[in-house]
Amino acid sequence: MTTESKPVTMEQIAVLAGVSTITVSRALRDSPSVTPATRERIKTLAEAAGYRFNHHARNLRLRRSHMVAVMLEMQPDTDRPMTDAYPLQLLGGITQELTSRGYSVLLSAMQSPGQGMAASADGVILLGQGANGSAVKSAAAMGLPLVVWGAEHGRGDSVVVGGDNAHGGASAAERLIALGRRELCFLGDVRHAEIRDRQQGFAKALKKAGLKAQTLTPAAFTFGAGFTAVQAHLAKGGKAPDGLFAASDLLAMGAVRAFTDAGLAVPDAVSVIGYDDSPAAQSFAPPLTSVRQDWHHGGVLLARKVLDLIAGHPAASEIMPTELVVRAT
Repeated sequence: MTTESKPVTMEQIAVLAGVSTITVSRALRDSPSVTPATRERIKTLAEAAGYRFNHHARNLRLRRSHMVAVMLEMQPDTDRPMTDAYPLQLLGGITQELTSRGYSVLLSAMQSPGQGMAASADGVILLGQGANGSAVKSAAAMGLPLVVWGAEHGRGDSVVVGGDNAHGGASAAERLIALGRRELCFLGDVRHAEIRDRQQGFAKALKKAGLKAQTLTPAAFTFGAGFTAVQAHLAKGGKAPDGLFAASDLLAMGAVRAFTDAGLAVPDAVSVIGYDDSPAAQSFAPPLTSVRQDWHHGGVLLARKVLDLIAGHPAASEIMPTELVVRAT
């Protein structure tokens, strides 16, 4: 009895070539973002391994659907609905730019590569990289021009647009140091590249002042998760923090509630800084000090770069400035 061998995948070719899957995808469709020598090497390896390029799918893409798939790596939650500033402000910038250029937008949650209508799009914009870059890997496997909202990983595999997270973290640290805070915490899940950059920028600035912070890891990016993480930390006893930097405004607002419930007044006993400068942060009581990033402009940049890739033009990652907005916390 014989068994039919499984077809060779792009991921296997990537391992053979010592490059990323997205580089293999670009090489096989003759993208100018891959050098001629690398393109030829990958094609030779693919042919030798018996990789079968889907010419039919490629031809369909070359006809252009004039549609860009926007894939959202986000678990909806009652504490974090999709009607919040993130992702709506990013989507506003994306839609404005794409529709003005004659493209339609297909919005979907993350799904298996190649499934659904997203596979027929001319390109993909991914909002959110996922823990350990898992969402990027799934989106890249679709083999379409891809631009990602998030943080650069340093490998240059994907075109990335995002805020200067390290600077944002450093500005939060500098503010807490200036306020005389010394018992500090960082609240965020550092498995996510953006959050890791914020934590590292925060820690580096603190180190210069001879300080360090504990890291509290919430279960999600929600008000409730921020409340629970801080409440659990306070329940352990020991010296209470007098300063906390949270990786998002929702987490920061949950932390404020936990401190208040524990009898620690904000900002008298403990200062709290959030991230994103969302409308909710501005109307929170007390109004939340937060790091601002321009989501709408980020959406415009994401759209422009994916259209460049679709047209076969080179596109580079771009990191936007961030600034600390001081309010009452």
